[in-house]
Amino acid sequence: MISRWEDIIIETISRFLVPFMQTYSLYVLAHGHGSPGGGFQGGCIFAASFVLLIIAYDIFEAKKRFSEKINGVFCALGVFIYAGIGWLCLLLGGNFLDYGKLSKILPTDPIMARYYGMAGIETGVQITVMAIMVSIFLDLVTAGRHEEAMEEEDVGSDSK
Repeated sequence: MISRWEDIIIETISRFLVPFMQTYSLYVLAHGHGSPGGGFQGGCIFAASFVLLIIAYDIFEAKKRFSEKINGVFCALGVFIYAGIGWLCLLLGGNFLDYGKLSKILPTDPIMARYYGMAGIETGVQITVMAIMVSIFLDLVTAGRHEEAMEEEDVGSDSK
């Protein structure tokens, strides 16, 4: 087994790099309407920051901080935001994702309501893509046995 001291450079660099990756992910999200980027690209970059932490440290350490339940909540939250904005537009008398109708409940004109609607949709997409990408990575790494692998590791560490 590799000693923890052999990984000190990778761990330190990843600790410094992850906040910049996540900030850049939010930048890509915020400027996705007028330039290349948006929710999908921002979600992939955000997921890459979690993957970097998993690679640098340990899958079990990462699972303590970002469990499968939390990941599932983020998957559902992103879809809920996307669908919620769409249904809200329907309830306000427009088509699904007709952001201009949001001006009836937002204190703004239809043009800014479209901007806010798109920003909300892109945020939902980013959250969902981030959670799904992390889930796919964990499925590939653990061969789909997340909880079983975690329990085996806990049992193995208790007997030492």
